[in-house]
Amino acid sequence: MTEDQPHDAEPVPNVGVKATLLLVFTIALLVAFLGYVLYARGTFEETQRLVLMADNAEGVSVGSDLTFSGFPVGRVQRIELARTGQARIEIDVPRSSAQWLRNSSVFTLERGLVGGARLRAFTGDLGDDPLPDGAVRAVLRGDTTDELPALVASVKRLVENVERMTAEDSDVNRGLQGLRTLTDRMGGRYGMLTALLGSEEEAKKVIDAIGRTNEVLASVDALARRLDGLGSRLEGTLATAERRVLGDGGVLDDTQRVVQQVNAMLDDARQSLARLDALLADGQGIARDTRAATTDLQALRAEVEASLRKASQLVDEINRKWPFSRDTGLKLP
Repeated sequence: MTEDQPHDAEPVPNVGVKATLLLVFTIALLVAFLGYVLYARGTFEETQRLVLMADNAEGVSVGSDLTFSGFPVGRVQRIELARTGQARIEIDVPRSSAQWLRNSSVFTLERGLVGGARLRAFTGDLGDDPLPDGAVRAVLRGDTTDELPALVASVKRLVENVERMTAEDSDVNRGLQGLRTLTDRMGGRYGMLTALLGSEEEAKKVIDAIGRTNEVLASVDALARRLDGLGSRLEGTLATAERRVLGDGGVLDDTQRVVQQVNAMLDDARQSLARLDALLADGQGIARDTRAATTDLQALRAEVEASLRKASQLVDEINRKWPFSRDTGLKLP
């Protein structure tokens, strides 16, 4: 045997046994991994059944999760078509996660623009009775794609409204032009007044009218002050007249005294006239003493005339003191 020729390899002892052990170890490792995966996915965990009835199960597949607050609490095990024409979705819920599902829980099927459908559970009262095993609940749909036509129509109407609003003859543009005109007028001489009335001439007329009104008010104020002074003087005059006419020692008291004197003089005149009547009645019986009677008549007439003169003087004095009488004549009887 030369050095260039290879040496025969020595046989490995128990090759078959070692290969068999390696194969068994590999299979055991695969079984252990598979069992761990099944255990991790809850295959061996005790579950309860939940049945959801939906009008359309599009996007839902076996193995999809039922989530609560973003965490999976169940898994879809079977999907079939029920006799009522609805989709029957059977879900296995682990006992440990069943505490989040109550009789008052609400289940929704949501399908977005991107991605598959999502089954979600909502529980408002966690103190409610637990959801029983085999419970059947209806599913509320929240399909975003169903709302796309209405959303597109709304956006289209919005765009059309915006186009009408931004047109040259639109109400918005006319309103902006009016606002610009109003702003320009407000920057003029009379400011806001010009903007309200439309021109500086009209604003000037209003200001002039206000000035004239102020002058009239000033005149009225002066007249009111004069009337107040006149009223004060009139009150003083009336008080003085009242004191002179109705006060102690006034015209009324003097008039009363004069009236009393006139009444006394009239009484004297009545007595004189009565005596004259008596004398005239007795004149027929004493005709022969005519001269004596004539003398008595002349004396009586002189007495009556004296009484009448006194009455006339008293009446003149009354007219002089009484300010409201203007008839100074005296009518003799």
